[in-house]
Parts: sequence; structure tokens; C-alpha cells
Amino acid sequence: MEFDSKYANEYDLPYPEGVRYPYARMSMTDRAAQFAPFKALTGYEDAVDEAARLTDAKIEPDESGIDLLNAEMQILQDHIAETPEITVTYFLPDEKKAGGRYVALSGRVSRVDDCRRVLRFTDGKTVPMDDIFSMDGEIFDALFQSGAEEV
Repeated sequence: MEFDSKYANEYDLPYPEGVRYPYARMSMTDRAAQFAPFKALTGYEDAVDEAARLTDAKIEPDESGIDLLNAEMQILQDHIAETPEITVTYFLPDEKKAGGRYVALSGRVSRVDDCRRVLRFTDGKTVPMDDIFSMDGEIFDALFQSGAEEV
């Protein structure tokens, strides 16, 4: 190459590496990453999604519902040695906001713990008695049949 400048002999020289920081030369990818766009509102979308997520309010049973649950609980305690299989629908409070959701859990009950007010299942799961909305199972069929005969 021909150059008419006083620095013409330096144009073909390699780029000098630094003596103090020889590793400081950036690759083109790293240099481009410095100028990449960034999200100024990190976490904003997550907060909007969390606010939009719906939760249910806990339904408090009326007097007849409480009586029915108490009768089912008594039947469950009477048959606990048989580890009866039931399905419990209960209220699961939300960890992040007010409200929660209703969950159904099926399994065999191993213990009715009156001190801690929980039902213990054979698989180790527990359900708080105060959050139970309904119980269903074959052991409760006699309760419903006797209730139907009285009407």
C-alpha cells in the first residue's frame, strides 16, 4: 500500500497489546454486549402478572354445613382404624396475596389430630380441619342414607 502521509509505515503494523493489561483487549462480541438494549423495569412484568392473578375468597359454611362436617368428622374418627379413603375439598390460602383457592385431595386418612386440628393422610400430607369445605367417601354413604330416610 502506498500512503502519502508521514505515518504510512505504521498502517500495516499489528495493534499493540498493553503492557500493564495484556488481557484487556475485548472480543467483538463482548464489545457489542456493552451496547445491547436492557430492561429498565426488571420485574415489572412479573408484578403485573401477579396483580392480575385471581384468587378466591374463603366460603364460611352455614350452620347446616357445619353440622354435616361435624357428623362426617365423627364417622371418620369412628372408622379411623380402617384408614378410610376419602376426598377432602379444602381452602388453600395464597402465599402472596389475600384469598386462595379450593383444592381436592384424595387419599387414605391415617389420623384425625384434634390437638393440631389437622387430618393426616398415609402419604404424609395434612389438611387443616378449619379449612375443610367438604368430605366425600364411601364411609359417609351411611350418613346420607340415614338422612334421606328421615325426610
